[in-house]
Amino acid sequence: MPHSTDPAMLAKAETLIEALPYLQRYAGRTFVVKYGGHAMGDPEAARDFAEDVVLLKAVGINPVVVHGGGPQIGAMLKKLGVESTFVDGLRVTDRATAEIAEMVLSGAINKELVGWIAGAGGKALGISGKDGGLVTAAKVRRTTKDPDSAIEQVVDLGFVGEPQSVDISLLETACAAGMIPVIAPIAPGADGETYNINADTMAGAIAAALGAARLFLLTDVAGVLDKDKRLLTDLTPADIARLKADGTISGGMIPKLETCIHAVEAGCEAAVVLDGRVPHAMLLEFFTSRGAGTLIRAG
Repeated sequence: MPHSTDPAMLAKAETLIEALPYLQRYAGRTFVVKYGGHAMGDPEAARDFAEDVVLLKAVGINPVVVHGGGPQIGAMLKKLGVESTFVDGLRVTDRATAEIAEMVLSGAINKELVGWIAGAGGKALGISGKDGGLVTAAKVRRTTKDPDSAIEQVVDLGFVGEPQSVDISLLETACAAGMIPVIAPIAPGADGETYNINADTMAGAIAAALGAARLFLLTDVAGVLDKDKRLLTDLTPADIARLKADGTISGGMIPKLETCIHAVEAGCEAAVVLDGRVPHAMLLEFFTSRGAGTLIRAG
């Protein structure tokens, strides 16, 4: 009987062979994935994402997911008639807003993601920074400049925090037990209050504490683009400083890249800004030599 030489089957085999060195290099290592943006509202994208995460777990890598939920919080606040105040584009989180944010993040979104992962054959553990003493938050301090007097004023954003300390013991236990932690960006402060944390910042702090091999930030853009809109595939903190100075990087990409720099300088091997709208973008980035996003290393 002649051997089958179906080109599609051969291509699949070649893809697996191409992935082999990456599988060998990262077996037993941890990947932290920040999941958010457009992909969160699309069931097909959510299914693809869940499959990717379950595949990583199946090949011996430990994925840890941190999710956002800004648009969903905004929609719920509107539905419940809670007014939001913004300062320099940042939502001021009063107590009522903080309670709704926790309900949406730790409740609806977190458990929905756990469900998607279960549907793809994985075992997910839905938690927030409150569980097992995972994250302790500190209240965020922001300043704004008065446009007339140029005097800097401290802005109180309410119950908005940033990770102050991370205890990874719960994550290590869950990963060792074959589970995929799914983390809502909510954490208690030393003052006993509950704080809402930016999901990128939360993911960066957790990736640094775990000494993760990769931090993936799934976004709604292709990655970091140069002035001609071409993808920049590899950057160091020095490159990012230069691109910021000449205006190539601006707007919402700046805090994302600052998160990446902080993570790689604090113990994460590399961070990747990636287009979450592309099906299986994470696998393309990781398992192929071509990559699919912008990789940031400490230098």
